[in-house]
Amino acid sequence: MSKIVADTSVIINGQLIAQIESGNVRNFEIIIPQSVLDELQSQASKKKEKGFVGLEKIKRLKLLSGSYGLNIVVSGPHTTSDDVKLASSGRIDALIVDMAKQNNAILYTSDKVQHLVAQAEGVETVFLKSEIKTTSLEFLKYFDSETMSVHLKENQYPLAKKGKPGAFELTKINDELLSKDYLELITSQILDIVNTHDSSTLEISKTGAYVVQHEDYRIAITYPPFSEAFEITIVHPIVKLILDDYTISEKLMERFADSAEGIVISGAPGSGKSTLASGLANFYHKKGKIVKTFESPRDLQVDSGVTQYSKLDGSFDNSADILLLVRPDYTIFDEVRRREDFVTFADLRLTGVGMVGVVHANSPLDAIQRFIGKIELGIIPNVLDTVVFVKDGGIQKVYDLELMVKVPTGMTESDLARPVIEIRNFEDDVLEHEIYTFGEENVIVPVGKKVDKVGIEKLAEDKIKETFRRYDPRAEVEILSDNRVKVMVDEQCIASIIGRGGSNIKEIEKSLRVHIDVVEKISDDVSLTSNDVPFSFSESKTSLLLTVNKNFTSMHADIYGNEKFIASVRIGKKGQIIIPKRSDVSRKLIDYTSSQNDIKIYLKDL
Repeated sequence: MSKIVADTSVIINGQLIAQIESGNVRNFEIIIPQSVLDELQSQASKKKEKGFVGLEKIKRLKLLSGSYGLNIVVSGPHTTSDDVKLASSGRIDALIVDMAKQNNAILYTSDKVQHLVAQAEGVETVFLKSEIKTTSLEFLKYFDSETMSVHLKENQYPLAKKGKPGAFELTKINDELLSKDYLELITSQILDIVNTHDSSTLEISKTGAYVVQHEDYRIAITYPPFSEAFEITIVHPIVKLILDDYTISEKLMERFADSAEGIVISGAPGSGKSTLASGLANFYHKKGKIVKTFESPRDLQVDSGVTQYSKLDGSFDNSADILLLVRPDYTIFDEVRRREDFVTFADLRLTGVGMVGVVHANSPLDAIQRFIGKIELGIIPNVLDTVVFVKDGGIQKVYDLELMVKVPTGMTESDLARPVIEIRNFEDDVLEHEIYTFGEENVIVPVGKKVDKVGIEKLAEDKIKETFRRYDPRAEVEILSDNRVKVMVDEQCIASIIGRGGSNIKEIEKSLRVHIDVVEKISDDVSLTSNDVPFSFSESKTSLLLTVNKNFTSMHADIYGNEKFIASVRIGKKGQIIIPKRSDVSRKLIDYTSSQNDIKIYLKDL
């Protein structure tokens, strides 16, 4: 009988069995080297699927041998510990070639390198290229045009999510319980196709888990000891959107096109973050930009001109070293999750690369908070300039970040000024949150619209009003902090409230246990033409500056424009009133006035 030596590859992929069943191999003695059996046993002992698949294929060869006149034998010495250590260097492959040479046998292999080595050594060899038709993949029967993902678990019914992001339903596909053998069959097909198709890659291979990207299907396979049972989850995007498919304001579209280079797309799992990231990648590519992606697994639906990178030697930090050499304009960083991912994202952004990051978060604020502690607080606005929150497949909210040096909202003392990150609603420019250091902690403080006072604060205000309305029935009270209030009364009532030498106001402060600033109350509808304070007007890059005599520092003043009340302010150090250009006060000044002569400043303190 003629002899065949089968190597590991041709057994695992089933091509030798296919040759036998097709009648091309009959009346042969098939030699399986002991080193091949040892290798498959080792893989199976480590719970690797290939080991189980190979052993099952050898079992099937034994069953086929009688029908096709075959003699199946296992021959050769067991592998030694040194052979195992050198396996990655081709030691076991060399033993298999030696086996074919010693037995004057034909080597059957699906390993191109093994085939070439055998030819170089003068050993007759047959190269059986793995051929698997993708249309025959078992899992494809579970998908239709509405299926987002399929969930297959041992001893459970097959389930599928059908619909679209934000509007899907988990449904039972059929009433047949899934067996472990059936799931192993699907797994075997998937792993086989990884070795035969350029469009399939094994992204992650661990003991108990595989992640495979096949075309636009992302496949996660888990089994014991990692999971308690065999499970296969297959995710498939059902839509590919461009930016024009989203409801995006003209203002936001201009931001994406012209100035946004530190974008974070946030949202819950399945909300459509990666779909938007793919749309942005294709948008920048069509604008003539060099675009790369960082993904693990590589499942973004991007144009062929966009290069998709995975982890290099297990780290995106290593990938970043290569990325800087290819000089991209934009990089899409899918799934910024681990601490080192945030650091890599920040490093790339600070080198000048436009970055778009995808972050899991329940709100846009949570996405920002995930950067706190990973990178220095002061550089966050240099890393992030636009935070986009996606929900139900659409853009729900956009935040804009900017670093300012100011007194945080709610604080009154001018010496409390510090670096503050302002978080504004991008569309209407309303300040919603501030981030700053308070003590040794970084805090995020909401800055909401003024609401009616309730509880203890309302009771305290009523008590203070009751005290001062004995002097002025129209007295108004503003609580500045827990131990400081401002009381606004008519000018003729101030003397009686203060008392001789300030004795009366001291008694009131002692009784109420708060510091009280008594100021003149000026009606908003009164035309004021005198007693205004002279000032000089200037502006910086971010603010309007109204400078009065430095003796007025820390006093309160009202600003009017064309006799219309604009705001009450506190005069800062060196007599400066600083008005951010992006504030409501600044906009009112621009709307109400046409020159400096239209602006009046009136002191409210004595």
